[in-house]
Amino acid sequence: MALWTDPQIPELGPNVQRAHGRFAAAVGRFMMGIRGWRVEGEIPDIPKMVLIVAPHTSNWDFLTGVWVKIALRMGARFVGKHTLFRWPMGLSMRWLGGLPVIRSSSLNQVEQTVNHVRASDGMVLALSPEGTRKKLPAWRTGFYYVAKGAGIPIVPVAFDYSARTIRIFPLFQLTDDVTADIAALGSRFRAEMALRPAQY
Repeated sequence: MALWTDPQIPELGPNVQRAHGRFAAAVGRFMMGIRGWRVEGEIPDIPKMVLIVAPHTSNWDFLTGVWVKIALRMGARFVGKHTLFRWPMGLSMRWLGGLPVIRSSSLNQVEQTVNHVRASDGMVLALSPEGTRKKLPAWRTGFYYVAKGAGIPIVPVAFDYSARTIRIFPLFQLTDDVTADIAALGSRFRAEMALRPAQY
């Protein structure tokens, strides 16, 4: 691996929610560069969207996502159980863009997340279709119903370890055919992209 790889960070459009300062962005870019990661594609210039990030087979996926997020200076949010937002861990979770959901609430996690999105003027919500690092027979569908319930499109994003490339695919507008939509989204991803292909 080269000592430095230009991450090729794309510019965000004016409608995408921003976060983080220049110093944090430089740190994110540096961490991506020394790990050999680069970005291919662009984030659509719209205020609300769901980013689905896959394959998810390692804790490195979260760290890599953090580096990309702060390098882009993008205000992407992610969902976490509310207990993770207690002092002192909650400070870093909120700084990173975490949204707490209460699992014991009368509202399920999809409804709570949809409400967060609807209440915001702009939100880029990053979700894992797998929801776990373990191998599953099929994706979980929560991400789909969040996007559907909030009336926003999905942008597939692959963490391709085989090429050290974050692949941002074109925006995907949902139809009324859940099965076909999920199959079309899933076709963007391959096991060979994962850090641990056997777990995808």
